[in-house]
Amino acid sequence: MIDDDDYRWRETYFVYFDAHRRPTLAQLQAALKAVNKRFQFSHPATDDGGHVESLTVVSPADYAALDISYLEGDEAEEQGAILADEMKSGITDRDERRKVERIARSTARFDIMHFEQVIDGDEGDEMFDPSALLLVIEALSELTGGVGVDPQSGTLVG
Repeated sequence: MIDDDDYRWRETYFVYFDAHRRPTLAQLQAALKAVNKRFQFSHPATDDGGHVESLTVVSPADYAALDISYLEGDEAEEQGAILADEMKSGITDRDERRKVERIARSTARFDIMHFEQVIDGDEGDEMFDPSALLLVIEALSELTGGVGVDPQSGTLVG
């Protein structure tokens, strides 16, 4: 996980999905390499079956890094149900409503913590590019059949 003074946390996004769709580390790395060959991986952690527990993805060209961690069980289910309930009132599109309902039924999620690289103490927003975050959310959603969400704004992503 990112423990480097050269990076500052920006935001955290989630991808909610069914636990039985949890990918292996090899599957996740292949999916991420398919969307950006320049992604660099570090700090991989898996369970005994090779399924992802956590992974750090660095995108030097975007001045960004992402910590991906897996969560399943009661906490993921309860938080997903609460988030989906909060999001329901603002959703009118049928496809989006279905995605929100899938969040409510999910049994697992990936937390994606997004970090910006800081150069010489300057947060250099002009160099920071959020595309790495969007590519990772899209790849995780496709790989797991999940739904990406920005929990701070309560909006669907991808």
